[in-house]
Amino acid sequence: MAELGVNIDHVATVREARRTHEPDPVWAAALAELGGADGITIHLREDRRHIQDRDLDVLRETVSVKLNLELACDEGVLDLACQVRPDQATLVPEKREEVTTEGGLDVVSNRDAVARAVDRLRDVGIDVSLFLDPDASQIELASQLGVHAVELHTGQYALAKGEQRQQELTTLVAASNQIIGLGMALHAGHGLNYQNVTPVAAIASMHELNIGHSIVSRAIMVGMERAVREMKALISK
Repeated sequence: MAELGVNIDHVATVREARRTHEPDPVWAAALAELGGADGITIHLREDRRHIQDRDLDVLRETVSVKLNLELACDEGVLDLACQVRPDQATLVPEKREEVTTEGGLDVVSNRDAVARAVDRLRDVGIDVSLFLDPDASQIELASQLGVHAVELHTGQYALAKGEQRQQELTTLVAASNQIIGLGMALHAGHGLNYQNVTPVAAIASMHELNIGHSIVSRAIMVGMERAVREMKALISK
């Protein structure tokens, strides 16, 4: 069964809307763990639009499951990651103007920068994952860089309807087989929700799903612990 990493970024988004101290993502992480989360995921963006440095520091001290830090190949954020040492670092693309991460990391066009970031993180004992589109050339290069895992970008699958969604799922399965064949762990995330997660969770050797917005949205209605339990139940199918 795939593990569930709960992304709590948007708890911090609500907090930052008022520049206040609540809701606290640290509290949300504790409730997510009570609901059965196997990991807590946060994205420390260069512009600090939601998660703050303080959140990273406190979560490192309080999270008892895996702490997964998403970050761009930014020297300042890499410095913090190497100091705090999360259990896992997932390198993602980042643009100031985007609402959320759009597409996978382009390792082919940015090999040197990504390789330097991977080496820095691995040198201090952090497992490294790359957030990639289901593209064979990107996955092959990830293997050459020696990363622990590839997280497949499931955004196109999540947006697709009808037969197109099945085609996108077929693409994800092919990419998953390549990742496993190259000896890397298989992760997936982006746009997954209570209606579409089960087929992705059922992909052979799926190790980790990272899900945020849909869980936080549900948590507003029913509470974080219950929202996580419900997602875990769907993945368990």
